[in-house]
Amino acid sequence: MATEIKRAGLTVVITGTSSGIGKGVAQQLAAQGANVVVAARRTKGIEALAESCGPNAIAVTADVSREEDIAKLYEAAVDAFSKIDVWINNAGIGTYGSFTDTPLKDLNRTVEINFLGTIYGSHYALKQFKKQGYGTLINVSSFASKTPLPFGAAYTGSKYGISGLSNGLHQEMRMDGFDDIHICSVDPWVTDTPWTKHAGNYSGHEILVGPADDPQKVVDTIIGLIDNPKKSVEIGAKSKGIAIAGSLMPKTTKGSTGRTLFNMIQEAPPAPPTSGSLYESSPEGTSVSGDLRERLKTKT
Repeated sequence: MATEIKRAGLTVVITGTSSGIGKGVAQQLAAQGANVVVAARRTKGIEALAESCGPNAIAVTADVSREEDIAKLYEAAVDAFSKIDVWINNAGIGTYGSFTDTPLKDLNRTVEINFLGTIYGSHYALKQFKKQGYGTLINVSSFASKTPLPFGAAYTGSKYGISGLSNGLHQEMRMDGFDDIHICSVDPWVTDTPWTKHAGNYSGHEILVGPADDPQKVVDTIIGLIDNPKKSVEIGAKSKGIAIAGSLMPKTTKGSTGRTLFNMIQEAPPAPPTSGSLYESSPEGTSVSGDLRERLKTKT
């Protein structure tokens, strides 16, 4: 019972909750008694999630690349619970393949979802936090913010942007004297969620890269930041290792990591080009975990 009421009264807004990390975070926080506001484009999925989370959960259909949708999400959270304690910008998508072979509109769309979506969410969250005088903003970035991914340049750029935005906001809150407003960014390693089913892919091959981490590791880290906020966290040994190696041997680390991931994609089975879920949400991939670890195991 103590676990169930641990976060009673805490209000958390989470984007990208129709699958993967966002869904796992919402389920765990709801089980601990928090009020959760779940957002994604897949209305049926988040409505079912909110229902399973209990009476203290609401669902808001939102495309994070649309400022008006984030405004609606913000208003729904405040109307329902009068405050927002934590806002988690989790929604994101990947696009892979040759930069010049990938349609420019798809590259732009990747940045709109990942980077602009985080800007919009951060803007509305911080407006509310400043009114309250407190709050925790958690932005989900990637290990790709520490080492660039060739054939994933737009994705890499968007994640570098998220980390830079978070660092700038962290300093701004300190300089403005908002000591109880915390800005956190997290850098997961490749994680076994349904992201491979949703990604845009112009590489000519299946997205089969790893080793992939258990999503629960990311879920636990994000929730841990609510109790112990940190400016930046690399999740897992591989992500931490790249961050350390990148600071000591930046040229070698960036080259070897990029080459390894590129080779893994080139060795994967062929696949047709697809824009994935960049423009329209897909009915596929609705669980917290994906099948990446199993497919990698079969490959070896």
